[in-house]
Amino acid sequence: MGWATKQDKEEQGKLTEKWGVFIMQRIHSNSPRTVSKTKTTYRDRIDLLRGRIGLLTGKDKLLMTMYLENGNSFRQLARLAGVCEANIARRISRITRRLLDGEYITCVRNRDRFTRTEMAIAKDCFLLGLSQRKIAPKRRCSIHQVCKILKRVQEIIRTADNA
Repeated sequence: MGWATKQDKEEQGKLTEKWGVFIMQRIHSNSPRTVSKTKTTYRDRIDLLRGRIGLLTGKDKLLMTMYLENGNSFRQLARLAGVCEANIARRISRITRRLLDGEYITCVRNRDRFTRTEMAIAKDCFLLGLSQRKIAPKRRCSIHQVCKILKRVQEIIRTADNA
């Protein structure tokens, strides 16, 4: 095993000098495509989120609009809301996950298979992230009824996704 010359190293990758020491940085032939693909995926998700912000209501809609459209940071949003940055980051993460998940979108696409109450409960659960305990008094039904309806809705979502 011999020492590689400077020319050999330059052929394998990029040789840079940092603090008087040569450091080898590999240059992958597919890295520009990978970066481009990642950026495209990221942009697609942002566009999808922007399109689905209209489904939200109240504080969630305002928060996501300020974050995505106005480019406000977690720190700025936390100061405005009077809460910790971590709370804002967690809330935005949860809202983003619910919007990208698409369970509610599947319900909207198959709305002819649901009653009005089922659609309202699906929106409360899948889009607004409310618990069954909070949905029950809001929709004037028992927790057991909410649980039954959500099981039925999830079953329809599964069959719609498989079809």
